Amino acid sequence: MKPGIHPDYHPVVFQDAGTGSKFLTRSTITSTREVEWEDGNTYPLVIVDVTSESHPFWTGAARIMDTQGRVEKFEKRYGRRTRKDA
Repeated sequence: MKPGIHPDYHPVVFQDAGTGSKFLTRSTITSTREVEWEDGNTYPLVIVDVTSESHPFWTGAARIMDTQGRVEKFEKRYGRRTRKDA
């Protein structure tokens, strides 16, 4: 590796904004916030919107789309389209 061209790669704590769960990993991201980790050391803290703790794909809490209700709402608002034979 060439010296002086790579970003600083250091331990960082990421926290899920929704669940509050935290995990320690390594990253090049910087932060002004800090948190004391379980090992007694202080690490930069980055708060993120979604992690594997809160993402529907990983938690299995997938949302079901109400497509029938959406179609009825559209038809109510704009009317039902009819096919014209030429």
